[in-house]
Amino acid sequence: MTYTAQEIAALAEGLVARTLPKDRWTHAAHLAATLRLVRTRDAGLERDLPGIIQSYNVSVGGVNDDASGYHETITQAYLAAIRALVAALPPGTDDAEAVARLLATPMGDKAWPLTYWSRERLFSVEARRGWVEPDLTALEHPPGRSEG
Repeated sequence: MTYTAQEIAALAEGLVARTLPKDRWTHAAHLAATLRLVRTRDAGLERDLPGIIQSYNVSVGGVNDDASGYHETITQAYLAAIRALVAALPPGTDDAEAVARLLATPMGDKAWPLTYWSRERLFSVEARRGWVEPDLTALEHPPGRSEG
């Protein structure tokens, strides 16, 4: 998947405004929107992103319960890894190039978290509702647990 900078901005804006059509909310769109939010409103994102995603899910007819919708452990793991990728980008890298680089990493595969967590642990209610440490191998970029 290739996105333009304008498409990436529209994904992030649509997520926050809860106007993004549900069929456009793919794995790649999750990553692109998160990268854009890291680059434009990073302060407090660990705290704010859960509510943004939960509100979006409800707006498109979804639910956030023990079996579907928002997943805290997955969200925080991707957010920390995306933040690290953004910090390592060469100066002047635009959003389109940044997202292309992101999607070319192992994170571009939806199964990326299963490198770190067993399926049983990752898809537990505990992991969906709160942060659960990996049980297979440590994350290269663990989430900061500040509530700033």
